[in-house]
Amino acid sequence: MPTQSQIRHTVPANIQTVWNTVTSLTDYAWRSDVQKIEQLNATQFREYSPSGISTLFTVTQSQPPNLWAFDMENDTFSGHWVGRFTALDNGHTELNFTESITLKKWLPRWLVQFYLRRQQRRYCRDLYRKLQQTPSEI
Repeated sequence: MPTQSQIRHTVPANIQTVWNTVTSLTDYAWRSDVQKIEQLNATQFREYSPSGISTLFTVTQSQPPNLWAFDMENDTFSGHWVGRFTALDNGHTELNFTESITLKKWLPRWLVQFYLRRQQRRYCRDLYRKLQQTPSEI
């Protein structure tokens, strides 16, 4: 049974800047959870964590700058991620990220939920810091 986690967060940048940052497969130094990203083809890429774990991502939907979704798979889990981006009147962007994973090895559901929430918060924190350093596009 899949475990799901959703996070909403507002970041201080316009939607196009946020979209370009989140979907870039070359500018990822701002992400503390990624050591390397390899683009495999137009719809697939592989991320490597600092501990060397490799995860394959397959883009299933891309509607710039409002929606990006992909399937994920590694030795530990398979899942799906959906990112929705909404432009706000003040020039900021609201993020709505939903992640659903199914573990290949049993772990307590509460532990998986805790891990997902922690990863989502970490990602949003990293993104917020990056966007504070990046001038918004006009």
